[in-house]
Amino acid sequence: MSLTVDDFDFPLPAELIAQHPTPERSGSRLLHVNGEQLTDRRFADLPALLRAGDLLVFNDTRVIKARFFGRKESGGQVEVLLERIVDARHAIAQVRASKSPKPGTRLHLADAFEVIVSGRAGASGEFFALELAAGDLWELAETFGKLPLPPYIEHPPEGADETRYQTVYARAPGAVAAPTAGLHFDQAMLDKLRDQGIDTAFLTLHVGAGTYQPVRVKKIAEHRMHSERFEIPPATAAAIAKTRAAGGRVIAVGTTSLRSLESAGNPDGTVNSGPAETAIFITPGYRFKVVDRLITNFHLPKSTLLMLVSAFAGYANIRAAYAHAVAERYRFFSYGDAMLLEKNDAI
Repeated sequence: MSLTVDDFDFPLPAELIAQHPTPERSGSRLLHVNGEQLTDRRFADLPALLRAGDLLVFNDTRVIKARFFGRKESGGQVEVLLERIVDARHAIAQVRASKSPKPGTRLHLADAFEVIVSGRAGASGEFFALELAAGDLWELAETFGKLPLPPYIEHPPEGADETRYQTVYARAPGAVAAPTAGLHFDQAMLDKLRDQGIDTAFLTLHVGAGTYQPVRVKKIAEHRMHSERFEIPPATAAAIAKTRAAGGRVIAVGTTSLRSLESAGNPDGTVNSGPAETAIFITPGYRFKVVDRLITNFHLPKSTLLMLVSAFAGYANIRAAYAHAVAERYRFFSYGDAMLLEKNDAI
């Protein structure tokens, strides 16, 4: 099946792009996609769709304040969005300016500190390598950075966003975009799942700004994914092996969890623990080794994440699910509603 980017387009009314979260985290809607069967539920119904012995795998990354405004030495305005903090003095970032900064350019950010552009970075040079003149990037980001809401959310960060654009179990700082499937879980639901005998485990993948990068080639087979670093703790690898041995199901909460698990996966459905890099690009025809079910939000037209869910649940099934979601006025993207997808390898 030779697919192009246009095969993953769909009409989406702008008013269905959620600009704010629901009043309660678990108050969103949930579309259960089981092959051709589509069932409208509430996210609060999720525990009833799981069974004792299942394992939910969450991404515990924490969103940092990664957006800065400033100016170049020449006085021109710049916007910097961190892609990854490499260490306390170095970062990779997107830089928006009237003219691309050259190596050696100093950027004065937030009227507080300076970074020096040391060159291009990324597989195709889409990012810039930055070096901090003095100080600690982690501390400066927390003090002077702005929360990096997605480009399709039109309001500037508000007080509520500081809490709601962060999962309740966020632990490891480093992401510049939230693992949004996890935003639906509150502590009460986590407690209920535990009481039902449903296990939980965690991994860490720091979601970068590259997650919003469009696919710029027509044939999807020619697209190259940006690389992201992840880490699977030994306890999570052990929990997956235990679940597999007992006949339970491994359920990825979000595409970042799924990409990490499949990147570290073995043919028997177990995973290797430890840190690693992934540039895995999952498209229809991919055979999943580890993940049995996926909880995820609704994704952008023509995006790599829409291609991923089409691979997981079946291309035709996802086309039908998205058409249904639009017709039924589901809310889309980061602050939107969710889906529970059953694995269906049929293209």
